[in-house]
Amino acid sequence: MSAPLSSRLTSSDRRKLGKLEVSSIGLGCMQMAGPVYGTQVDRKDMIALARGALDLGVTFFDTAEAYGPFTSEEILGEAFQGVRDKVVIATKFGFDIDPQTGQRRGGTNSRPDHIKQAADAMLKRLRTDHIDLLYQHRVDLNVPIEDVAGAVRDLIKAGKVKHFGLSEAGVKTIRRAHSVQPLAAVQSEYSLFWRQPEVELIPTLEELGIGFVPFSPLGAGFLTGAIDQNTKFEPGDFRGQVPRFTPEAIKANYALVEVVKRVAEREGATPAQVALAWVLAQKPWIVPIPGTSKLRHVESNLGATRVEFTANELRELNASAAAIQLEGDRLPKSALDMTGVEAPPKR
Repeated sequence: MSAPLSSRLTSSDRRKLGKLEVSSIGLGCMQMAGPVYGTQVDRKDMIALARGALDLGVTFFDTAEAYGPFTSEEILGEAFQGVRDKVVIATKFGFDIDPQTGQRRGGTNSRPDHIKQAADAMLKRLRTDHIDLLYQHRVDLNVPIEDVAGAVRDLIKAGKVKHFGLSEAGVKTIRRAHSVQPLAAVQSEYSLFWRQPEVELIPTLEELGIGFVPFSPLGAGFLTGAIDQNTKFEPGDFRGQVPRFTPEAIKANYALVEVVKRVAEREGATPAQVALAWVLAQKPWIVPIPGTSKLRHVESNLGATRVEFTANELRELNASAAAIQLEGDRLPKSALDMTGVEAPPKR
């Protein structure tokens, strides 16, 4: 089967996160703020990137106050002035950042008063009167999730926020938050390179009717085939600190890339398109947000919507991938300690 790979989304390329309709592929905007992968970026280029993605049919843009801090939100605010009604903007609170100065004070902060201050500052940076989807970036063990959900519920009642989400939260936390203020989406890492969400997270989201927004759907670039054991990561590239990107782990894990490359050759697609198409094929309420600082990569990624697997092809890809023993954690231990934690009740 050969897929005609279009680089532009159409009005039919839409999915729903809860009741929120978005493009079937979004754009992760973390790289707009600086050298996540060791590459410096220019503000004007990033504004052009956001506008160019919209012209290609992307309507879903994912940012956070922590990206910069503030830089990514400011870029989106400038890029979408005058066309705000054409885009869906998701942003995140949850780290202890001064809402006015951007000073990082360390750790998490999801106290209700801080959430509301952060949201007001976000609205100014985004040059808008509402946030379409507001996530808690990381679970705060010092604040009951019910209080967090209640604060966002207040923002929704005030018209400042439309929908509520959680990022990197465990299923118990998700259930507790959802009982106070229904969640539209949960964000976490998910790809052929990291399938742990299939165990508990995805079944829970399906049960509750919550959408799933995978970040790093290309495995932080690994599934594109552009990284091998001889790759030297530039200073500032976080992958240089990640266990699964040591030369030894890359050598062991490259078997997965070979599987993706074989499928891509058969499909007349790129490895990145196959990896994204696999994510899209898992559930109709999954919306990946591959991040990039290059418009040509956005164009190429959108071609994934034109890759269609038969049931047999999908089973074959799943079986081939599952047979590979992957090496290395997805994040350094310090970062892993802040993900998927369950906040115990403190009432």
